[in-house]
Order: sequence, then C-alpha cells, then structure tokens
Amino acid sequence: MSRVCELTGKKAMVGNNVSHAMNKTKRKFNVNLVKKRFYIPEEDKWITLRVSTSALKNINKKGISAVIKEARENGYLTK
Repeated sequence: MSRVCELTGKKAMVGNNVSHAMNKTKRKFNVNLVKKRFYIPEEDKWITLRVSTSALKNINKKGISAVIKEARENGYLTK
C-alpha cells in the first residue's frame, strides 16, 4: 500500500541529507499518515481512511462531509 493520503493526495517528497561538509545524499520525506474511522451521518455508515494529520485538522475544522466532498471533486477519494 502506497503512503498517500486518501483525502488530500499528499505523498512522499524527495530531498537531500546535507552533512557539515556539504555532502548530499538523497532522502525521502514521508507523509505522517494515520488510519482512522469516521462516521458519516448522511450515509449512516462508518468509513476507514488513511489520512495525513493535516487532513485530520481540516476534518476538525470543516467537518468530514465537506472534506469528503472536496476530495471527490479533486479526484482523490474513489470509495
């Protein structure tokens, strides 16, 4: 399973580790993902999603229904 947020589409970024001698080696910045269950009252069901913690903050701010609607419009959520 790839490390991609199901609501925002966030995925790993690539960058460099830089030493004091300015040597650069490739590294990966992974997304902070959590597996979480949400209750959707409009559909009267529970849904399990792998979401980033920044998406959780959006859900707390806007509500799960609005965030799922945005994700479907942007093409991230296909469930």
